[in-house]
Amino acid sequence: MPQMLHWFKWEAAITWITGILLFGLVYYHGSMLVSFEDAPLSKGVSFGLSFGMIVGAWVVYDLLWKFCKVELLGVAICYALVVLSAWISCRYFTGRGAYLQLGSMMGTIMAANVWMRILPPQRRMVAALKAGKEPDLDEGACAKARSKHNSFIVIPVVFTMISNHYPGTYGSPHNWQILSGLVLLGWGAAKIIRRA
Repeated sequence: MPQMLHWFKWEAAITWITGILLFGLVYYHGSMLVSFEDAPLSKGVSFGLSFGMIVGAWVVYDLLWKFCKVELLGVAICYALVVLSAWISCRYFTGRGAYLQLGSMMGTIMAANVWMRILPPQRRMVAALKAGKEPDLDEGACAKARSKHNSFIVIPVVFTMISNHYPGTYGSPHNWQILSGLVLLGWGAAKIIRRA
């Protein structure tokens, strides 16, 4: 089992690193995050907002699920934050940049879950079992919940990645509503897949 955990950890890391490098190369360095004309924010401020949203997404998500004990309430708060993030992103970034901004926020949450909230408890549980001790089941339940969250996040992340091929999504005047709807659709699809 530790060998499987090792590969799972590095698969998540490489996926996040390559994704964030591509996002940085194309949207930060390639200046595709903001439009050249009539940008509401300067390029530097936009980059700061983007980076702050990526880091802030993990911090807010992590704190929410540490303290929220009612799953439905946590899901409702998360969705409200997704809608707010979609609106802010579509307001200040280009359409394509906005969709990938939300995708990078969710991808960061997924990778951080693997590295900080899923694998460390699993390692401790495996070590406890090998030592003949009782593993901490509460810690295991939290890791299981974060793994479940990742299974719901992955489909919206895929939607945001392929949305760049469909200008009717990011190019629409209703782009933030479409983005919010795609996240909800992805969560619904994940629920169906998890039941299968």
